[in-house]
Amino acid sequence: MQLTSKPMQISERLDGDIPIISIKGDIDLESSPKLREYLRPKAAAKTARLLLDFSAVTYIDSSGLATLIEYFQSVQSFKGKLALASLTPRVRNVFELVRLEQIFSLHADVPSALASLRKAT
Repeated sequence: MQLTSKPMQISERLDGDIPIISIKGDIDLESSPKLREYLRPKAAAKTARLLLDFSAVTYIDSSGLATLIEYFQSVQSFKGKLALASLTPRVRNVFELVRLEQIFSLHADVPSALASLRKAT
């Protein structure tokens, strides 16, 4: 159980036409609505490829996973691609525990995630 939540921060940069969203802190019940509101316009705009940089994510709970699943499902209609990069062992373990590594494209680092997204089109 997470006792003290680290406030989540979101920043974005572009690498060519691929938005890279860097998330810092915890993705939990308190912060996942903020992430959902950030991702919703991306799905509405039919963003073809999106990379989430998890290098500074220290914790994710089921509400955070649900937010990512919701985004993933919302981009299926236009074949949108989502890649997650630089997950800490603790965060990666959460994805593997619930077998989400079979659904999400998880990468060791941002360059390999970018390469995968570029190949996907």
